[in-house]
Amino acid sequence: MNIIAPSMLACDFGNLLSEIEMVNNSEANWFHIDVMDGVFVPNISFGTPIMKVLKENAKKTLDVHLMIVNPVLIENCNVFMKEEFLGIFG
Repeated sequence: MNIIAPSMLACDFGNLLSEIEMVNNSEANWFHIDVMDGVFVPNISFGTPIMKVLKENAKKTLDVHLMIVNPVLIENCNVFMKEEFLGIFG
């Protein structure tokens, strides 16, 4: 089975709720979420506030990749640690 997981990095953050709803209503299987801290990898993505919105509104599996130096120190780490699929790179 192929899994379709659109990356939320490509969404319009000014219309985050409508972007989430679009994925909810699509044939996609999961939401793909890359969390980057600007240290482990040179890019910075989103953190706890965006994850809270995603968790409250996404009706599909969240596939979260933590590309951060120290996941234990991240603010409200439990927001990230309860996902069905969680990848920690280190």
